[in-house]
Amino acid sequence: MVLHDYWLHGFTVFMGFFAMLNPVGNLPVFISMVSEFDAKTQRKVALRSVVVAFIIIAIFSIFGHIIFRMFGITLPAFQIAGGLIVFVMGYNLLNAKESMHHQAPIRRKDMEKAAEDMSITPLGTPLLAGPGTISAAMNFVGAEKSITNAALVIGIFALMCAVTYLLFISSQKLASRVNPGILKAVTRIMGLILSVIAIQMLISGIEGTVHMFK
Repeated sequence: MVLHDYWLHGFTVFMGFFAMLNPVGNLPVFISMVSEFDAKTQRKVALRSVVVAFIIIAIFSIFGHIIFRMFGITLPAFQIAGGLIVFVMGYNLLNAKESMHHQAPIRRKDMEKAAEDMSITPLGTPLLAGPGTISAAMNFVGAEKSITNAALVIGIFALMCAVTYLLFISSQKLASRVNPGILKAVTRIMGLILSVIAIQMLISGIEGTVHMFK
């Protein structure tokens, strides 16, 4: 790809990951889950969750196709499944449905163990690195089968993880200053973007399936 194409592709990947991770929309989820922890523990949870998400996405970006071959999974099938999952996520965001984590906040005596557990799941995965994000990363890398493109996708996801971490550790301050209506508006916009990305993934998956049978 020429430089202009890399910029365009990079911007597309950035917006796709931004919509997938939805760091602004996930702030209420993070706040509700770590509200009982002190500031130091909250920072540990935020850091560990984005590191877990980054490792998962990096592995699937590089070795995803090998993993798929091991289990007999085709990329078009994963694109279709991922598209359906992402569409549901986008639909829920468009309707501003509450996360299940709001309905059942975690309360445990051993706060350190609880913090470690929640940073891996549900925060690290599937909230940040869920099936939709994994399929999107593989789709972005699969569009241009090159080391440079894989490094670009992983680098952009690392940037998004850094942005998510900064927002997470600033969540308490942001929550007290930002109008809840603004958060809801941003969440709905992210839902719309996710829905469009989902349709594109479905189209790519269907096209890939048709091509396989030609």
